[in-house]
Amino acid sequence: MPRYGRRSAGGAASRRLWPALAAPGVAWLLLLFLVPFYAIAAVAFGGTDPLFNAPLPEWNPLHWQFATMSDVLSRATTGDLRPVFTRTFLYVAAAMALCGLIGYPVAYYVARLARRRGLLLALILAPWWINYLMRMLAWVNLLQDDGYVNDALLRLHLIPGPVHWLSGNQYSVVLGLVYGYVPYFIVPLYATLDRIDGRLLEASRDLGHGMVRTFLHVTLPLSRQGLLTAAVITALPMFGDYYTNNMLSGAPTTTMVGNEIEFYLLGSSQKEVGAALVLVLSGLMLALMAYYLVSTHRASRERPESSCGLGRVSVRSMASAGKWIAPRNRG
Repeated sequence: MPRYGRRSAGGAASRRLWPALAAPGVAWLLLLFLVPFYAIAAVAFGGTDPLFNAPLPEWNPLHWQFATMSDVLSRATTGDLRPVFTRTFLYVAAAMALCGLIGYPVAYYVARLARRRGLLLALILAPWWINYLMRMLAWVNLLQDDGYVNDALLRLHLIPGPVHWLSGNQYSVVLGLVYGYVPYFIVPLYATLDRIDGRLLEASRDLGHGMVRTFLHVTLPLSRQGLLTAAVITALPMFGDYYTNNMLSGAPTTTMVGNEIEFYLLGSSQKEVGAALVLVLSGLMLALMAYYLVSTHRASRERPESSCGLGRVSVRSMASAGKWIAPRNRG
């Protein structure tokens, strides 16, 4: 067979191979994501049984009713659900800020400075080997009125009496979110920092930048996509979290959107309200994912424009470094 014929046959086989390999994943996605999501939409836009007050899913989109969704949107913007959504965003924002303050130094140290990376990565991933509920139960023991946290604070004379951490304390909820999800922040950020070309850092130092300026003008811009990825991966489960609040607070004053969804779906006869809340929260998460995808696509388009695989931000950083150091060299 001529070489061209063999090449064409190989290309055709390759074109058939990859769709075949992707087929099980696509089927899994359709079965376990799109079908349940459509079922939630059918409940949210369906009716209610007048006799048993149970939801009646409407599977035909042409017959969907939007009264429940309109009511939920009104309550979320100007009604009783507005403080819940506001509180959820504030808790997630505070937890994300703490994850950044904790996670970035850890990821940077493991990626750039540590000698035993394998051991440190294993310690970072160790919490994933334990069920999330069990980890929150451990926090309950620590934060009880007679727990180790209050005992340590009393011994150090930092508080006059035991703090009721588990009775509607918003700080407990935020710290619980940070503890539960900070590994999700560290791992993708570590992967990004580990891929930064060390020659860029050396070039910055050769041009006269110190450690702080090298970090601000080279490392931080190059890790921007990793920060965005870590923020998205961490924030998405935080928005729907309800275990943490149930375990560490359980008070109405710290209720999040996930708790409202749990209440309407499991503890109330208004299942359609819970389904509508799921759709509203999913819409907000889709907006966050869309921003992430657009930013990632834009970054991937900018990357090939620079030579030798160096990002545009790196070249600009080196140029600014040269401008900064040139007057000193002339002097």
